[in-house]
Amino acid sequence: MKNLITILALLVFSIAKVSAQENIKVLMVLTSHDKLGETGKKTGFWIEEFATPYYFLKDKGVNITIATPKGGQAPIDPKSNDPSFQTDATKRYFEDTEAQKQIKNTVKLSSVNENKYDAVFYPGGHGPLWDLANDKHSIALLESFNRSKKPMALICHAPSALKYVKGENGNLLVKGKRVAGFSNSEEEAVKLTKVIPFLVEDMLTENGGIYEKGPDWSSFVVKEGNLITGQNPQSSKEAAELLYKMILEAGH
Repeated sequence: MKNLITILALLVFSIAKVSAQENIKVLMVLTSHDKLGETGKKTGFWIEEFATPYYFLKDKGVNITIATPKGGQAPIDPKSNDPSFQTDATKRYFEDTEAQKQIKNTVKLSSVNENKYDAVFYPGGHGPLWDLANDKHSIALLESFNRSKKPMALICHAPSALKYVKGENGNLLVKGKRVAGFSNSEEEAVKLTKVIPFLVEDMLTENGGIYEKGPDWSSFVVKEGNLITGQNPQSSKEAAELLYKMILEAGH
């Protein structure tokens, strides 16, 4: 009888745990910007930086909403479609009609209520440098998530969205905080230093952030309070894992 009670207790616990995970809601914010400066070329979000965290969280039963400044179709950076950049996650995306439908029909940032979500994840790509860095709705959303002490993860070029975000003390949010983001040396390697409006590393440093980096093109993630920042595309999985861990530690 004692064994039966133990088994039933474990079963109830497992069901409750799965149910709690399925109730987790994460907002993913992508760029709407698709022009690479004055080059005549296209940009957008980097598909791997979306697909890896998206499927990591989805496979945990997390409910994901995708938002952009303009709503509707989020532009994929054509370069990220290059065969050399494909991973299991990106290949899965291109066979997943439901995920593709979500990317085609993103919700407008202006309609998003932070209270409905447990955390937010910003994938990168060069697009955010032009729109999310200056978008008043994105700025207000991040400030709201921060006030609520909810986990926020931004990787690669997405930390550009922190440019004008302020903390509760009125200072820029990154001031005095350890942060990561696409490094100057990585930007030089892709030959876009003179094309983009600003360098992520320089901006974070100028805003008072304590910028840290690992080797180029290697996963490097920094956690400072409820803020997670990652250096490059290779950091996407580590950042997603840390975000999920923080959500569970918060009581889910």
